[in-house]
Amino acid sequence: MIARLSGTLIERQPPFVVIDCHGVGYEVECPMTVFDGLPAAGKDVTLVIHTVIREDAHLLFGFARASDRQLFRTLLKISGVGPKLALAILSSVSANDFALMVESGDSKALTRLPGIGRKTAERLILEMKSRLDDLGLEATGLGGGEASAPDASAEARAGLVALGYSPAEALKMVKGVDGAESAEAIIRQALKNRMAK
Repeated sequence: MIARLSGTLIERQPPFVVIDCHGVGYEVECPMTVFDGLPAAGKDVTLVIHTVIREDAHLLFGFARASDRQLFRTLLKISGVGPKLALAILSSVSANDFALMVESGDSKALTRLPGIGRKTAERLILEMKSRLDDLGLEATGLGGGEASAPDASAEARAGLVALGYSPAEALKMVKGVDGAESAEAIIRQALKNRMAK
């Protein structure tokens, strides 16, 4: 079981990064909040990891803080929430904002998150309320910079599709973003715009 990776960041294509650890490149899927704090390619990076082992794949999910990984793991315990949906939740809203939605019983706000319908929102509120106290949900800045991409718009669309949106939704969301230069910035703004609706 891989719990932590520390190495050289060699690729960042939302929602994936590739980290070289002594000659082995690990592909790690991360929420968009991780991309805010990533260094430039070629620099050292450390992520805490959640490993999912299936018959057909070994999947790695990376987080900047152990508390984010714990929230991810807690979400996986909720019926109907898999790794992709948990990752989409953590990409769309901060852990603290998610906790506020759950504590206030705001199912309407939760249904604005990708892949969450009314029933899932109600289940999240019901099952997560009692688990929030066990999670260290502190919003802290990660710092870091962004790397521009040759076709940031296409990468952003691919990233949104990987987060659970249909290709048509992803295209519409990306078209609604102005002035962002990197794929990470486009995805963040597209998700913010979606939440504001």
